[in-house]
Amino acid sequence: MGVVGAILLGWMVFDPLMAAGLIGFCLLGALFPDVDTNSKGQNLYYAVFVAMDLGLIMRGLYVWAAWFGLFSMLPAVGSHRGWTHTWWAMLLVPIPILAIPLFMQAENAIMVFLPFYAAFATGYFSHLILDGKFK
Repeated sequence: MGVVGAILLGWMVFDPLMAAGLIGFCLLGALFPDVDTNSKGQNLYYAVFVAMDLGLIMRGLYVWAAWFGLFSMLPAVGSHRGWTHTWWAMLLVPIPILAIPLFMQAENAIMVFLPFYAAFATGYFSHLILDGKFK
């Protein structure tokens, strides 16, 4: 809804590729809380995690690969509807969407990647709402 408002107010130009990306990030956010159970979402996430970790290793970024591998395993350590179903996880899990471009010193990183962070967090929030976490 926020993106539609930004487009209508002229703050953002509609771009079909950007819209597809935002929808994708929203869907990934909605799937993430259940990555701790045997599900299609878990299969998707771990396939992406393996590909990302392999890419880091192939580029010789071993320290990044080690940290990424560690954080990728965290959902499997908790119980279902444990930490992945909390409001603070909704805000912290997508932080790499902002932090990595900032670390890589991308120009206008916050302005470019904030909509993707917001889309992921919105999808995550929708999952928590549907699970009855905010009554």
